[in-house]
Amino acid sequence: MEKEHVKCLIVGSGPAGYTAAIYAGRANLNPVLYAGLQLGGQLTTTTEVENFPGYPQGIAGPELMEDLRKQAERFGADMRYGVVTAFNCAQAPYEVTIDEEKVITADTVIIATGAAAKYLGVEDEKKYAGMGVSACATCDGFFYRKKVVAVVGGGDTACEEAVYLAGLASKVYLIVRKPYLRASKIMQERVLNHEKIEVLFEHNAVGLYGDNGVEGVHLVKRLGEADESRYDVAIDGFFLAIGHKPNSDVFKPWVDTDEIGYILTEGATPRTKTPGVFAAGDVADPHYRQAITAAASGCKAAIEAERYLSEKGLIG
Repeated sequence: MEKEHVKCLIVGSGPAGYTAAIYAGRANLNPVLYAGLQLGGQLTTTTEVENFPGYPQGIAGPELMEDLRKQAERFGADMRYGVVTAFNCAQAPYEVTIDEEKVITADTVIIATGAAAKYLGVEDEKKYAGMGVSACATCDGFFYRKKVVAVVGGGDTACEEAVYLAGLASKVYLIVRKPYLRASKIMQERVLNHEKIEVLFEHNAVGLYGDNGVEGVHLVKRLGEADESRYDVAIDGFFLAIGHKPNSDVFKPWVDTDEIGYILTEGATPRTKTPGVFAAGDVADPHYRQAITAAASGCKAAIEAERYLSEKGLIG
C-alpha cells in the first residue's frame, strides 16, 4: 500500500478544516487536507449565509466555502479528495488510511469531519433541500420573518429552535411524534406558553408539497391507530430538529466521545486524549454548530498543532 508522510493532516473540508488549513499553511506546516464525503461541508447545502462576518450582503454557502478553499491553497495547503477509512495512533507518526488504498503517516492530525443532521427519511426532504427544508434555525430562520414554519422534534433542541423561530415567524408548528415533549421542564413551559407556537402531539410529517419550494406539510395524526387521520397544513419552512450524528466513528478508540459521538476535548482547547490529534468544528461541538465557531476552532487546532510540532522538535 502506498505511503506518504506529512507534518499536518487535516480531515474535513468545512469551515473548521479550511480555516485550520489557512493557519497551518501560513505556519509553513505544508498541511494536506482530505475533503471527505462532502466537499465544503454542510454549508454547501445552504443557499444564503447572512451571519458570517465580513459579508454585509450575505454570501451563498458554496461560494463562501470556495473562498476559504482558495485562501488555504494560497498559503500552500494541499487539497485532496478522499475519505479516511482507518485510523491508527498506536505509535507516532500516526497512520491514516485513505479510501482503503493509501496510508498517510502524520505527525499531527486535525479532525474536522463535522456532523450530519438527522432526517426523517421522507423523499421530499431531498427534493426541497435549500427550498424550504433546513436543519438549522439559527442559520436560516431569518428568511422566514413573518411567515409560517414547522419544527419537527420533541427534545430540547426542537423546543429551543421553535422558540427562536417564534421570535421571527408569524406562527410555528411543533410536530411531535409522541404524546409528550422530551425536553427539560423549563423548555416545555416556554413552548407550551408561547402564543405563536402550536404543538401538534402524536403527529408524523410524511411529506411536503409545493411548486417552487415548500408550501405545506402532509401530516398524519396517531399514525397506525384506529383513529388515524391525515391532513395538510400550509407552511413556508420546514425545520428538522431531531439531532445530529457526528462523523467520528472511524477515529475511535483513539479519541473519547460522548454518548452521541461528539469528540471530547480538553477544556476549551481542541486537544483530544491522543497527543498531536485535535478535533475542530461540529464533530466536537454539540452546542453551537455555526460556521463562525467551527472556523474559530479550526484556527485553534492549527495553532495547537504548530505548538505540538515545535515542542517535539519536528519543525524549526
